[in-house]
Amino acid sequence: MKKLFLTLIGAASIHSAMACTAINIQAKDGSVVAGRTMEWAYNNMEWTMLFYPKGSTYYLSAPDSSTHPKVKINSKYAVLAIGSQLAADALVEGQNSAGLAVSGNFLPGFSQYQTVTKDDKHYVSVVEFIRFILSNYASVAEAKANLPQYKVWLPNLASSPAQATMHFMVTDKTGSDIVIEFVNGQMKIYDKTAGVLTNSPTYDWHLTNIRNYINLTNEAVGQRASATLGDITNVSQGGGGIGLPGDYMSPSRFVRATFLKNYSDKPTNGQEAVTLTTHILDTVDIPKGAVSSKDANGKIYSDTTQWVAIKDLTNSVWYFSDYDHRGTFVKIDLTKLDKQSKAFALPLDKIQYPVNDITASLVK
Repeated sequence: MKKLFLTLIGAASIHSAMACTAINIQAKDGSVVAGRTMEWAYNNMEWTMLFYPKGSTYYLSAPDSSTHPKVKINSKYAVLAIGSQLAADALVEGQNSAGLAVSGNFLPGFSQYQTVTKDDKHYVSVVEFIRFILSNYASVAEAKANLPQYKVWLPNLASSPAQATMHFMVTDKTGSDIVIEFVNGQMKIYDKTAGVLTNSPTYDWHLTNIRNYINLTNEAVGQRASATLGDITNVSQGGGGIGLPGDYMSPSRFVRATFLKNYSDKPTNGQEAVTLTTHILDTVDIPKGAVSSKDANGKIYSDTTQWVAIKDLTNSVWYFSDYDHRGTFVKIDLTKLDKQSKAFALPLDKIQYPVNDITASLVK
């Protein structure tokens, strides 16, 4: 018990600098939208939007100790992603031209990757993992069937402020999704999910914990107009949600996002699904200074929502916003990018946002 307690405490202290939330929404017409936030305490990650065209090549690597050669891969699909230039374009978010998306959320304190032996023939580092999935697979079913044959290992990211201890949610345009984790040196795939992913602890823990909140409801329980307590009468609604956690810890964000996903009105189409996704992700948005921690030297880090990505998988559209432009999303049409053969790397702080000042049209 003491060992588990210390593990949880250690994970929580690391987690304060790595808070991410991902959610999938499916509309009545079948449209699927997958959105995520990136909360991070380090301001120098050099986040970059990366595009890899169909047919582009890259290499899968193995640990030097295994003596395995690098394996050349030709991308079957175009890939639009976000990664850090600090770790060789390590991707944390992406979507391909076939309508498959991957969100990588941090799982500190619980991730232990696989060991690549001399007998293994299929291997990929976790830094290459998201690009590998998006460049090779068109559906969740295809990824689920093929990924277990690969050993996924963790390289030493000396230039990064944190190691890539991550778990992943893979979603396709049919609405299917899986969560992939690496625990005790084994790949674990969950195909029964809540359509929500946050951070530590492991996914099975979150699925168990959500049972503690099944009493929550969107109904005005105990808040009828006639409800009174002596001479005191009710002045508001929403009592069915009493007990819904409002803090920024990973378990609380998981519960909050799951509650809102299940009780919000089902959107009619893809655009409404995008709108609902923005509303739900706003409930986990962290302003600068609201969540902070100190390192061993006393330096204060503020965990903030550095950027948000929303992927309309049905219509191949990507919406993106950073901290300074949370009221405005830029739109990227992957169907048009799919036709170009040139890769690009665009630093997120260089994205030009539209100006929506309509004052001139109102002045007579």
